[in-house]
Amino acid sequence: MKIRLEVIKDVREICQQHKDEPSPLIVILEEVQKKYGYVPVELQEVISEETGVPAAEIYGVVTFYSFFSLTPKGKYVIHVCLGTACYVKNAQAVLDKLCTILGIKPGETTEDGLFTIEAVRCMGACALAPAVSVNGKVFPRVQATQVDKIIKEFRDQEGK
Repeated sequence: MKIRLEVIKDVREICQQHKDEPSPLIVILEEVQKKYGYVPVELQEVISEETGVPAAEIYGVVTFYSFFSLTPKGKYVIHVCLGTACYVKNAQAVLDKLCTILGIKPGETTEDGLFTIEAVRCMGACALAPAVSVNGKVFPRVQATQVDKIIKEFRDQEGK
């Protein structure tokens, strides 16, 4: 993938802003993730050049922490909790229905860039099981029959 020169310049500036901090890597990665929605390998190499941290180590950090992504995420990131409380209340059926409606698997993004589905192990909303969140908005006690309505809510916001 070809990264635009202005993006590389921005990432270099982010690195320079944190160069005097004792352990700036996570902060730099968070800022890049927030600004661009993901941290591709090409930008990890720029960060490596600027910080002196080996690219392999940066890649290890990005792939270890679930809040970093190597690929762009959709405008609406859907988290389906598959923790024990949600799972026993049929969260898998909710996840399956989402995948069917959107035509993607967990970890993928729709072609229009609107939706990403992520299966998570626990959202800390066990009393609301099965729980689904979209960009932080929690939908409690979701049943597979409600998934169409949830997706429609966000598609309507886009006029689609």
